[in-house]
Parts: sequence; C-alpha cells; structure tokens
Amino acid sequence: MNKKIINRITVIVMDSVGIGELPDAAQYNDSGSNTLANCARAVGGLELPNLARLGLGNIEEITGVPPVQKPAAAYGKMAEQSAGKDTTTGHWELAGILLSSPFPVYPNGFPSDVIKPFEQRIGREVLGNTMASGTQIIEELGEEHLKTGKPIVYTSADSVFQIAAHEDIIPLKKLYSFCLEARNILTGEHAVGRVIARPFVGQPGAFKRTANRHDYSLQPIAPTILNLLQDKGLDVAAVGKINDIFAGEGISRSVHTTGNMDGVDQTLKLMRNMNSKGLIFTNLVDFDSLYGHRNNPQGYADALRAFDHRLPEVLSAVREDEILILTADHGCDPTTPSTDHSREYVPLLVYGKAVAAETNLGTRQSFTDVAATIAEIFGLSWDQGKSFASQILN
Repeated sequence: MNKKIINRITVIVMDSVGIGELPDAAQYNDSGSNTLANCARAVGGLELPNLARLGLGNIEEITGVPPVQKPAAAYGKMAEQSAGKDTTTGHWELAGILLSSPFPVYPNGFPSDVIKPFEQRIGREVLGNTMASGTQIIEELGEEHLKTGKPIVYTSADSVFQIAAHEDIIPLKKLYSFCLEARNILTGEHAVGRVIARPFVGQPGAFKRTANRHDYSLQPIAPTILNLLQDKGLDVAAVGKINDIFAGEGISRSVHTTGNMDGVDQTLKLMRNMNSKGLIFTNLVDFDSLYGHRNNPQGYADALRAFDHRLPEVLSAVREDEILILTADHGCDPTTPSTDHSREYVPLLVYGKAVAAETNLGTRQSFTDVAATIAEIFGLSWDQGKSFASQILN
C-alpha cells in the first residue's frame, strides 16, 4: 500500500441522498425510486457545481449535474447488503455491521403488550399509537395533548417508536425519561431500531418541532469500526445524530447539531482543531427529515444546493494527511407517493490530497466497504467488506 500516511478520515453522511433503486427495491415497494435523479427532474435540474466537480454526475445521470472529464474525487456507488432501509441499518453497515433481518415495523400501531407496560411505567395514557407523519399527527392531536398531558405515540414505515410532546406540557427531561422507559420495553421481538423524542412548541395551528430531538437506538449487535478505532487509541468524533445511532458505542466525543448548516459548522471546527489521529463521523439529517419524508422536492433541492455552497469550505479544510468520504445511508425519494425511506444505492465520493482523483470505484457490493477501507488505511484488521484503499491512495 501507499507510503503516504493518513492520520484522519472524515465521513459525511448526507442522510437519505440515494442515487437509484437497488435490484431488490420492488420487495420494499420502492421500484423507480431515485432520490437525486427524480428530485432533479422534478425541479428542472439541480444546481450542485461543487459536487459535480467531485464527480457526482459521473455516478448517475442527474439533470443539472453533468459528468466531468476529470473528477476531483474518486467516485462510485454502494449497495446496501443488510435487510432494511432505515437510518440505523445504513449507518451500522457503513461501520461494518450486516443485518440479516430488518428491524420490526408496526404499520397498525404498537400492540397492547408494548403500549400497556409503557403507560404503566410513565403513569399516564398515550394518544395516537398509529403510523403517521410527525408534523401531521402533532396538528391532529396537539390540542388534545395540551389539554390532557398525554404524550403522542406514533411510528412510521421505519422501525421507530416516536413520542411527541409539547415542551411546556412535558418538559424535555421528562420526555427523555419516557423514551428511556420505552427503550427498556422495546426488546426481543419488539426491538425497534430507534425510540425518538419529538418535542414541539407553539399553539394549535402553529405547532413547530424543535431541535431538541433525541434518538435512543439499540446498542450495535456487534463491535463496529468505531469500537476498533477507539480500542486502538484513535479519536472518534461524532457530529449530529451519529452518537445516538450507535448508542454512544465507540465514540470519544459527540457534538449535537440543530440542522445541516450547523452540522457543517461543527464538522469544520473539528477538521480545523482536532489534532489527534482518528475519525470524524457526521450526519446531515435535514435532507431526510425536513424534505424527503415530507415529499418536498424543491426543499430537498434547496438543501442540496445549500450544502454544495458550503462544500468548498469543507474541501479546503481537508489536511494533507486526511481523506474525506461523502456518502449516504439510504434514499428518501421526495417525488414518490411514499413518505418512507427508499431502498437505493448511495453515492460514494472520496477526496483528498493523497487520493487518486478520477478513479472510478464502480458499484460496491456493501456499505461495509467504508469500514474495511478505514481499517486498512489505519493499518487495522477488519473482516467485513472490501477495502478500496489501494484504489484511492496515490
């Protein structure tokens, strides 16, 4: 392998920015999904000059993002090998874990053997217990919640148990304690991927979710590349909901964020100030939570453009001994009738002074290739995935 020493790897996950349906998409009711390409067509073309320069348009035909003759990054796409299409599954696979069966979902709401113990533990009944859009169910049940103090419980097509509560009615500390009670109940056959606190503020007709969301994920079922790095004395810094997704496992330090631009700001701070050897792992959630799930292609396109506008700052912060990996965890096509995640390939862009630009990394068979690559670059052994380190390092 190359003699150049890489001391830091920064991975930015553009949450839900998929790039075309996987061969098994029909099994997930996702035939025809292509978050980037369909979004581009819906808005008359995406304006992403910096991602285009890296080679995004060389991976897939995207209106407004043409292929370039000499991409500034290595480029390709990755298939999800695990069963599922949710945030936890995608991130765990990026970190080296494969799941043979998906997390449980509850299209008809949660059964009584979940809800009854939960109500007993929190000392009050719940509202909802249905599959719903988060903003919609708050509008529907928010006023009753204000009157009764009953938390709103709902799920989605993902494996999630979500609890919405007005911050003035159920303070954050109590809401978080409710989530911990739910997390303790949701084990075994009901081991959902995440319990999510969904606080909101405002008055009926003008409710607004706040940035005080908190995710309570299952602990990873096996050690991840994050655990290995930490065990070997390397620094693992998590930005955004990464810490929640991995239940704090293998993470040295964590920074909460309020949205995509704050996520970029916090990542830049670490890139500029973190001198230790290791990994910066960032999730930018707005693409998914604000626009994909709400079937808002224009909002999605605007969020992509906003990130692209910040990309030169990120690229300029990449050190001589660092590589930057841009990817995603699943799709969430805002142009399809579904408001659910979509079973898609994810883009793979790898940039750095030591990276062989213009390298076509092809179609990777698993997200675990990222974990394998991180391990090889840092001289560690990892048994899941196929490293592309030898392809990218000059």
